[in-house]
Amino acid sequence: MKSTIEKKILVNQTINKTWALLNDPSKIVSCVPGAQLTEKIDENNYKGIVSMKFGPVAVKYNGQVKFEKRDNENHELVLNGKGLDDKGKGSADMLLHAKLNENNAQTEFQYSMEVNISGMLAQFGSRLITDVSNQVADQFSRNFKNKAEGLEASTPEEAESLNALSMAGSILKSKIGGLFGGKKEEEETKS
Repeated sequence: MKSTIEKKILVNQTINKTWALLNDPSKIVSCVPGAQLTEKIDENNYKGIVSMKFGPVAVKYNGQVKFEKRDNENHELVLNGKGLDDKGKGSADMLLHAKLNENNAQTEFQYSMEVNISGMLAQFGSRLITDVSNQVADQFSRNFKNKAEGLEASTPEEAESLNALSMAGSILKSKIGGLFGGKKEEEETKS
């Protein structure tokens, strides 16, 4: 199940300080909901864990993240992450392209993230995966902006975990949309 997310945010910080944050895995990991670093292999390779819960389903991915590209002059980077479900029931891959641009006294942070999920989570369907990926990206964007501007999340749990209420809303929305979408298609077929 593949999903592509594109985001753009304005950060009230200089481009150099924003770039320094984006390039520091020990700091950026706290912006990713449910993520933590477990080992630094070298300057470009890290091991970590991402834990998520979707309603009754909890998953934990053990994986590796690699900086494929770090262009300090143009403020661009490419990050590749791969993880395996610790129960052996699936995998997740992520490819992130990020670019910073100066925008007056602010920094424009734009990124695209391609997420590919297989296994148990993929059974929820592409609509749910896209909704959840969007929410994870929105949370990451908020956490990154707050950290870059010197504002931390109000509680550590807020920065580290997925917003359970939003996730439940996505699951419900997806299921209801599927029910009504299915009935509408049946009616159109009968006409």
